[in-house]
Amino acid sequence: MRRLASTTCAVLLSLTLAAQNDAPPADFLRSIGKLYVVVAVIVIVFLGLAFYLWSLDRKARALEEQINDHVQ
Repeated sequence: MRRLASTTCAVLLSLTLAAQNDAPPADFLRSIGKLYVVVAVIVIVFLGLAFYLWSLDRKARALEEQINDHVQ
């Protein structure tokens, strides 16, 4: 319990210190030209996950049809 409390305090302290920074991270990334790279990576990861879930759904649907055909 003590370890959890100290970890929580450390996280809250670091968030407080990070909040005192003048420039938001988006401005920093935009100023060095990396914001679009970050956005592109996020979009690629999202599209990859969406495609993976879509393919899993198709496979699950095919298995359900096989089970239903086998039962009947």
